[in-house]
Amino acid sequence: MSGRVTDEVEIDVTRSPSSHHHVENLPYVHKVGVPPKQSLLKEFTSTLKETFFHDEPLRPFKDQPKSRKLVLGLQALFPILEWGRDYNLSKFRGDLIAGLTIASLAIPQDIGYAKLANLDPQYALYSSFVPPLVYAFMGSSRDIAIGPVAVVSLLLGTLLQKEIDPSNKVEYQRLAFTATFFAGITQATLGVLRLGFLIDFLSHAAIVGFMAGAAITIGLQQLKGFLGIKTFTKKTDIVSVMRSVWTTVHHGGKKNRKLFWVAAIAPLISVIVATFFVFITHANKHGVAIVSHIKKGVNPASADQIFFTGGYLLKGFRIGVVAGMIALTESIAIGRTFAAVKDYQLDGNKEMVALGTMNVIGSMTSCYVATGSFSRSAVNFMAGCNTAVSNIVMSCVLLLTLLVITPLFKYTPNAVISSIIISAVIGLIDIQAMILIWKIDKLDFIACMGAFFGVVFVSVEIGLLIAVGISFAKILLQVTRPRTALLGNLPRTSVYRNINQYPDATKVAGILIVRVDSAIYFSNSNYVKERILRWLTDEEEQVKANKQTRIQYLVVEMSPITDIDTSGIHALEELYRTLQKREIQLVLANPGQAVIDKLYASGFANLIGEDKIFLTVADVVLTYAPRTEEP
Repeated sequence: MSGRVTDEVEIDVTRSPSSHHHVENLPYVHKVGVPPKQSLLKEFTSTLKETFFHDEPLRPFKDQPKSRKLVLGLQALFPILEWGRDYNLSKFRGDLIAGLTIASLAIPQDIGYAKLANLDPQYALYSSFVPPLVYAFMGSSRDIAIGPVAVVSLLLGTLLQKEIDPSNKVEYQRLAFTATFFAGITQATLGVLRLGFLIDFLSHAAIVGFMAGAAITIGLQQLKGFLGIKTFTKKTDIVSVMRSVWTTVHHGGKKNRKLFWVAAIAPLISVIVATFFVFITHANKHGVAIVSHIKKGVNPASADQIFFTGGYLLKGFRIGVVAGMIALTESIAIGRTFAAVKDYQLDGNKEMVALGTMNVIGSMTSCYVATGSFSRSAVNFMAGCNTAVSNIVMSCVLLLTLLVITPLFKYTPNAVISSIIISAVIGLIDIQAMILIWKIDKLDFIACMGAFFGVVFVSVEIGLLIAVGISFAKILLQVTRPRTALLGNLPRTSVYRNINQYPDATKVAGILIVRVDSAIYFSNSNYVKERILRWLTDEEEQVKANKQTRIQYLVVEMSPITDIDTSGIHALEELYRTLQKREIQLVLANPGQAVIDKLYASGFANLIGEDKIFLTVADVVLTYAPRTEEP
């Protein structure tokens, strides 16, 4: 045990003399405040408000006339009505440049991402036309660029092909639209019910690992287009992919090499140059795989293709929920990052409603799941976007592309599209973030690596399951095994701190001071009781060996204990009885409002005596240190 034991504790106290415990010459000790009893309805309302409405979304509506409330309601649903009033030509100039820039990136990326989802290229282009328009009117982020993303495309393609073979295009597309519909419903529901905190259960470390693993998997998947391999595994794990590469490496690979390095500059320029060379050299007739036909025209309606009945309804719902949650997590993370950089507030619940609405509408207009894109949003930010109008500009460019330009992409080599996807996903591998996670929290690093290796060596969904599982395991571990600490007095102060953190802190003779750094619930109450008793046993052995003053008071410092339930109260009662048998008095210090209220409601305060509940540890020491007896 670290820390020194002293019979004389220096405490700087300037309090008026008075007798709280009828002990002469003791300084005044302030009683712990007991809050007035709240009605059940008021307590429930307060808890509900803090859980779901902590940001007070209805505050702007207070004391406003009905007409103003209507305007505020519309602005809350469509933020463009608020910031649009101050929009000007200067802002549009930045949005125009940013919109054109992300459009040039989106077109080639979309063609590649469609392949990850096992869909025809036009469906990804559709998804960069309608959803960004909807988001521009409903989203609260100024910087997010909307469209298909690599990770969600891969996840969707992996899950869909397990239910329907992609060669059955009609049924496969219908299931994709169904999954997109339910992804949108999931996202919007979380926003409307203000359940956005659920996405926080996927920790930052798990997301870093999952994204890195997905980036490796996506890169490996591009070897098919890179090397011109015609027969390729449908599995996503690294072992299956590399087996496909090695067993078919001589099939068409050599014929690709002279056009392989054409894509070397920017994505769209690469596509234009490569497409031009394939067209004039007829390379497609000599073994170079090309995109082939992309359907011309705007999004056709697809509401009648969604499975609202039958066996595929539940499958579409399941896939949609998973894809929707991952898409939501990625988009919110991006939005928060750029909002912090530009110092504005991102409304998470509005974002969920906006993303959900755009995906529901998208599912009815031949789109698949769209969300905020890391690569596009970064380009959008660096290009100088000011508002969500950059998404509208991108949508207009995509509309022009769908109406006029799509036939020109017929001769685009698959190798170029693959290289563009690889360049896009490389940024998802954040080595610096992994190093930082290792330095800060080893358990977080295990979650990160678990998600990474799960995706790379097994499958995307297993990696996702591992990520969620480890995140929950960490929460359970922290809840069921909270930290505890022995406290000592810092020299020349009345402050008591962890003796491991402050080696010069001195333990008080005859008094053991323990701090519990967590709420006490049914899941950890027994552990907390046993851990406190272990501290006591260890201390008693040390005291006996050193022939010091025996432990007569056990003080539980309760300031970190934010709440306690029935099991927690029961554990304290058991602790009290155990200590009574050992002739040790239980004393509580600084219980919070919620805790002290339950201590009195349960009768525990009366059991140990109100005079055994103090405002601070210093008050306990002032009261009992002079009364400790020698062994």
